[in-house]
Amino acid sequence: MVKVQEGPVKEAVDVVPNIDAQKIDNQATATVVFTPSGLRGDFALGTPILQAAQQLGVDLESSCGGRGICTRCQVTPSIGEFPKHGISSLASNISTPSELEHTNRKLDLTTGKRLSCSTQILGDLVVDVPSSSQLHKQHITKEATALELVINPNVKLITLKIDEPDIDQPLSDLQRVRLSLKDDHGFDVHSTDLAVIQQLQPALVKGKREITVALYECEQQVESSASIAVDIIGVWPGIKLGLYGLAIDLGSTTIAAHLCELSSGRVLATCAAMNPQIRFGEDLMSRVSYVMMNPGGEIEMTNAVRDAFNTLAKEAAKKAKIALQDIVDMSIVCNPIMHHLLLGIDPTPLGTAPFALATDLAITLKASDLDVKLHPSARAFILPCIAGHIGADTAGVILAERPDLADDVTLLVDIGTNAEIVLGNKTRLLAASSPTGPAFEGAQISCGQRAAAGAVERVRIDKETLEPKFRIIGCELWSDDAQFAEQSKKLQISGICGSGIIEVIAELFLAGVINSDGVIEAQMAERSSRVVAQGRTYAYILHEGEGGKTLSITQNDVRAIQLAKAALYAGIRLLMEHMQVERIDKIGLAGAFGSHIDVKYAMVLGLIPDCELPRVVPVGNAAGTGARIALLNSEERKRISSLLSKVEKIETATESKFQDHFVKAMALPHLTDDFVELAKVVTLPEKKISEAQPRGGRAGNRRRARSKAE
Repeated sequence: MVKVQEGPVKEAVDVVPNIDAQKIDNQATATVVFTPSGLRGDFALGTPILQAAQQLGVDLESSCGGRGICTRCQVTPSIGEFPKHGISSLASNISTPSELEHTNRKLDLTTGKRLSCSTQILGDLVVDVPSSSQLHKQHITKEATALELVINPNVKLITLKIDEPDIDQPLSDLQRVRLSLKDDHGFDVHSTDLAVIQQLQPALVKGKREITVALYECEQQVESSASIAVDIIGVWPGIKLGLYGLAIDLGSTTIAAHLCELSSGRVLATCAAMNPQIRFGEDLMSRVSYVMMNPGGEIEMTNAVRDAFNTLAKEAAKKAKIALQDIVDMSIVCNPIMHHLLLGIDPTPLGTAPFALATDLAITLKASDLDVKLHPSARAFILPCIAGHIGADTAGVILAERPDLADDVTLLVDIGTNAEIVLGNKTRLLAASSPTGPAFEGAQISCGQRAAAGAVERVRIDKETLEPKFRIIGCELWSDDAQFAEQSKKLQISGICGSGIIEVIAELFLAGVINSDGVIEAQMAERSSRVVAQGRTYAYILHEGEGGKTLSITQNDVRAIQLAKAALYAGIRLLMEHMQVERIDKIGLAGAFGSHIDVKYAMVLGLIPDCELPRVVPVGNAAGTGARIALLNSEERKRISSLLSKVEKIETATESKFQDHFVKAMALPHLTDDFVELAKVVTLPEKKISEAQPRGGRAGNRRRARSKAE
């Protein structure tokens, strides 16, 4: 018997164990959590993992009916302690590989992957469903935005004609190269990679003494000299054209890589993937907890993200039709915990106050030091961090948007599982991080999911009838269109992604179904059959599918969004307070989520302060844009460190007023702040606070549990 704790399946479903019944207690159950969806349920021991996934509505592909033929249902059981889920996921809690798995050529058991149709549940488990096994692929949009920039990359190609050896002038070939670079081009060679020295003479012979060298500009500059200090990192015979670099935005949920031609700055390919570390924890502090509970856990996560870098590099090179070995430079932005895990540094000091970074400086190293296989001497540049919860991704946003040059008070918000906030203008700049959690990405929502084909992304609700219409990813029609059923039937309406969750809750608020305190009003059940009782609270049914797949917004869903948006708004108010401003002139929403939400609905919920709506704009993947700027302009790369030295860091975890701001921000859109500009375009309901709902109880938990933030 299976008892579903979360997800669209609500009733108990009988399952037939697929192992020797004498080995298990038929009355015993185990808890299984699937990542990245977060769906969980209790299942009878012996239940195949595939069967459990299907009953929960997990997006797991299987086209052979569970016979082990298609091998598309591969999963990775995660082994270790998962305190966030309350689970000890042990190797002994899954059945040993079957003969079918041992003989299947498409399955590599050494990677930890298993066929979910042939693997039974013997105890509590956390099971990761990789993107390759998901029927509805994640809709990751981190495309490169337009960029006006002087192209001056850190890697430059110089073609040289080197004199023949001369017995009367016994200079080595490397010395001749160094002299030519200094005398003819103004470069002072700081060092030369061993691989270059090994390849130099064969290249001179093949090129008939004409070679092209790749020079990497050093941080060390030559004193009292106009020369530029460089390392020689590559050599080719004859004339070499075309070198490339990768700008990588390493997020806690997704990783995006932009492959750029260094001489022109042109983006040749953009590739993105889910961060494989999700199987260790949805949010950053869950991953820190995993390291604390599982010795060597940081090594697992470091290897996982470095493997992802290699996969994205290969994919980008293939898409652009270039050789992987022609990629000679990388620039990387990431949050502090991703920063430490990428570098192989223990992230646990970032889990508790004072949130000490091992280093906040910009780092230059060889790509091979990160186990990334590009050109043998390829370099990697990681932008500097700002503070323990404000990372290189925020540095990238500042470099891309340059709020320090503006007269207007500008707010920049990169909304993810952790929100980075920058506020200021040319006189002052402040930054903070706020613990929003993964609710905006569909996690912790009963029918939530990450953006993929079939996910609801837009919602409208009729204020009179309370009837909804919606749009899903992959179909341009609204659900009330006569052709919608036909055009969407292959997609399967599978859940609600972040932008859809924002819109449906905002629409329910505007329609009066939800009051200012976030309570679903009981009396609305008399007006519409879509408002239904669930124990002591109520829910709103958005969609009832033919196969019994019901999408509904529960009271807990509303609370999860309130907690997330209140944390974000409280962080913003702290910065406004420190800057002594009551009004924001311009708001830029960064990141994939910020680019896809309707800014009007974001303001209706109180994610962001009141502002003229035309001046609230998406700025795309600003962190990734900052990485591209650092890749393509060496002067900007140097500038970011001096810029960050002027940024004032505000730590929300230690600010006494965070709690007060948080409690007030729980109301929709806010308990006390006026939304004058918003009221010009939207009729906001009259504020009505429910006395039955205690205020601030959850806020206290949120305040004390700063360690659960990312």
